[in-house]
Amino acid sequence: MPVEPAVAEGINTVWALVVAFLIFFMQPGFALLEAGQVRAKNAGNVLMKNMTDWTLGVLAYFLVGFGLSVVVAALTSTSPLDVGAAFAYVSDSGQWIGWLVGAVFAMTAATIVSGAVAERMSFKAYVFVAAAMTAVIYPVATGLTWDGGLLAAGDNPGFVADLLGVGYLDFAGATVVHMLGGLAGLTGAYMVGPRTGRFDEHGNSQPIPGHSMLLAVLGTLILAFGWYGFNVGTSAIFNSSNELLGAQLGRVALNTTLGMGAGALAAMAMSARRQGKPDPLWTANGLLAGLVAVTGAVPHVTWWGGLILGGLGGAIVLPTYRFVVDELGIDDVCGVFPVHGAAGALGTILIPVFGVQGGSWSFLGVNQLIMQIVGCAIIALWAVVGTAAAFTIADALFGLRVSEEEEELGLDEGEHGVSVYPEFTGDGAPEPTVSADGGRTVPPTDGADGGRPPTEDEAGRVETDGGVPTGVPMGEPIPDRDDSADGSGTASPTIDCGTTPPAVDETDGGEADE
Repeated sequence: MPVEPAVAEGINTVWALVVAFLIFFMQPGFALLEAGQVRAKNAGNVLMKNMTDWTLGVLAYFLVGFGLSVVVAALTSTSPLDVGAAFAYVSDSGQWIGWLVGAVFAMTAATIVSGAVAERMSFKAYVFVAAAMTAVIYPVATGLTWDGGLLAAGDNPGFVADLLGVGYLDFAGATVVHMLGGLAGLTGAYMVGPRTGRFDEHGNSQPIPGHSMLLAVLGTLILAFGWYGFNVGTSAIFNSSNELLGAQLGRVALNTTLGMGAGALAAMAMSARRQGKPDPLWTANGLLAGLVAVTGAVPHVTWWGGLILGGLGGAIVLPTYRFVVDELGIDDVCGVFPVHGAAGALGTILIPVFGVQGGSWSFLGVNQLIMQIVGCAIIALWAVVGTAAAFTIADALFGLRVSEEEEELGLDEGEHGVSVYPEFTGDGAPEPTVSADGGRTVPPTDGADGGRPPTEDEAGRVETDGGVPTGVPMGEPIPDRDDSADGSGTASPTIDCGTTPPAVDETDGGEADE
């Protein structure tokens, strides 16, 4: 039964604000997820990048990005181009809530990138790339899709949609946000190059554990909470006829929940099969990949389709991560491409296979399947080209990498002059701070100018680079280790908790997402 138009409009407006606030809360989720997967000496740099994504990003998106998206839509469709109208939102209060919702989506895409290039990228160069992501790269993707451009159906269809007779389906951004960010991160990680020590002289990957699985998993759960805003919030409460969208809201909420559950369990099973035991961090990243996989599909597929898509997203995370690291030789620190890129593409392409019409399963047609493949390819191509251009310019202006000395010291000290963990930096004297391996130094006892490494008794078991002195590459079986004096002890695994993903992104996000 329809409600009064003013009531429907008011509820939808308040709902949009609540959704924007929920999605904003994903920013601390990304911050924790990424910070936990880097060494202690680089945690502050990750936090700084996440704050910059938001603070700089909202300004860039307000001044340029939101309007550019409308311009791109007009240029790639039969819609007339009116640049003045495209940027009229700057002084039109009626569009400001819509801008805020768009802004929190844009910040998610930008934040995903930071997890891939962590621990070695210059902060100045990163600031430039973050501005480019929110002002240009992400807005072009939304212009091609949600704002009515190249891939969109409607009264003034995009050129590709007009050719195929159908529009591209991506409800809440599995490709427009997550795949875009995942591929941008992968491209950036390739251009910046791997961290020192990530590969040996033969090109074999060497684990570099993160410092806190606790932070990473807490970040994952915060992201999962915010994801209800991301997915469910993309649906209005009332439609244009002022009728409650109860069935759509229920389907979106259910598929979001089933997708995350299936993704986590699939990744848990995959890690147990490949490593010998279930890995909490892989499970967390599988949860995020399951969410990414269903993000574009939630209102378009059956409940069992959502479950399958989420499971597939979680299952491919670990194998994709190993392929990226071992075959491509790319140091994607937080595994943002497996979590956000691969899972987002797979889930979106398969939407027609698990489609729903009239409440029942229905294949959505060959043309729709072709559109999903073509649309993913176009967005992926733009993500790679746009990101490569941004990183190339940043390299020319600032240089992409910090120096070897700064990388060894840690980006917290080298880039920001801070320590996130001052309790591990000595007795509070100004001169020693963070030691090169992320651990602490001990005040000298012999009159020497510098500190000395702590003995085992002094240091206890604290190892701020992750607490894992040795490790096996992620995805490989964990060897048993006999710790007993008589050789009859139980197996004690050494787990590389820092080289897996993980987008969210995030998830943008072991060293795996974003």
